[in-house]
Amino acid sequence: MIDNDTKRLTRLTAILTQLQSKRIVTAARLAEKFGVSNRTIYRDIKTLEHAGVPVITEEGRGYRIMEGYRIPPIMFTEDEANALMTAELIIQSSKDTSLITKFSEAIVKVRAVIPDRIKGKTERLEQKMGITNTYIDHSPKSSHLLEIQKALVEYRVVSVNYTNKSGQSTQRSLEPFAIYSNQNTEWVMVAFCRLRKEFRSFSLTSISQLTTTTENFEPHKVSFEQYLQNKYGNTTAKVSL
Repeated sequence: MIDNDTKRLTRLTAILTQLQSKRIVTAARLAEKFGVSNRTIYRDIKTLEHAGVPVITEEGRGYRIMEGYRIPPIMFTEDEANALMTAELIIQSSKDTSLITKFSEAIVKVRAVIPDRIKGKTERLEQKMGITNTYIDHSPKSSHLLEIQKALVEYRVVSVNYTNKSGQSTQRSLEPFAIYSNQNTEWVMVAFCRLRKEFRSFSLTSISQLTTTTENFEPHKVSFEQYLQNKYGNTTAKVSL
């Protein structure tokens, strides 16, 4: 009985973490994640509500926590703290300064809630780790990743000054579609180019200026997975830098 109560308490805590980390969480997704039935999740949600957690049910969509509600900081394990520290080193080797700056600001807040008994070990490990690119890579960096991310999810047209591999500079109006990092750790934007009337890939390091316009565009019907299938699968897709 004690084991069952412990398991349920652990699951309730994990559900609460899921609710605060995602905008909408479905009962089916939670049931799959924790290996229980939907009915069990319904009971767990009721328990959280009775405990004073303002869980809002959106019919046909799932659950969310009332906007503005905050719970105490999450306590990180030593492995989790080390993983975050390692992630910081990897981000520092990224070729986009906007990402580096904002992640560094976020990690300061994360470090503030790491227990002191773990913090000392993490700091010692940090002194003995490094990413080679951080020290020897002096190639051009971008500074537009975060702005492009916002334009992508808000379906905003962006205007860019872009220089291709031949050194030709053009002004482009783009409809951002997806972002990925290539083998050179460069961030690349896939976008529908209104000049070329097709999807193309644009290295962020080749964008000298970017402006997010007030113009919205209609979301493209194809998914990123379908785009990748078209590009790398049996069908052909016109994509070029």
